Amino acid sequence: MSLPSTPSLTLDFFHDVVCGWCFNLSPRLHRLAEEFELHVRHRTFVLQDSPERMVEVFGSMARAKATILDHWAACREASEAPERFNIEGMRRAPFDYPHGLPGALACHAAQYLAGQAGHWQMFDAIQVAHLSEARNVADPKVLRAIAREAGFGTHAFTRLMEDPATLDAVQADQQLARRWRVSVVPTVIVRETGQRLVNGPLDSLRAQLVDNLSIVANQLTS
Repeated sequence: MSLPSTPSLTLDFFHDVVCGWCFNLSPRLHRLAEEFELHVRHRTFVLQDSPERMVEVFGSMARAKATILDHWAACREASEAPERFNIEGMRRAPFDYPHGLPGALACHAAQYLAGQAGHWQMFDAIQVAHLSEARNVADPKVLRAIAREAGFGTHAFTRLMEDPATLDAVQADQQLARRWRVSVVPTVIVRETGQRLVNGPLDSLRAQLVDNLSIVANQLTS
């Protein structure tokens, strides 16, 4: 689908590496970025930043894992590629369900190394490791391995993961989310219109982008 002489759109994509709905949305945004002139800005939004917070929310780590894997089943039903969800593998995994803070740090470390494209590459790599390969993405050693597999220099990546400025970047995204009243992931906000995309099938997202482009085009000509 081509839209001649259309303006560009900037999308702020708030996500958590352990979110199954984000796992569905990211490939759709990749596809749409090929069709439209989209500038995707990645924002980490960690729902639970520690095992203690997960216990506070779910009651226990065992209950957290069981509840979240039920969410995975719903995500799998809504996916164009349900085989990517390794629910039984994660259920059998000998570790507690990972919290999202280490992965958020990893994404920002990759962003320091390779910009927004690096952030997206690392985010996708962590999601595959987590949801398809049932790896423990709360373990820094696992994240370093994922970074190495994705082509990031391990030494520089490790240094950035441990840099307090990287945690500051994660916290800045959290503060931006609060200012913009973001409470769930994924949330995608079209900067030019302030509208939030409703996550859904590719055709639905495409139609929403067309609507937003029409709003921007009308603003430019009014």
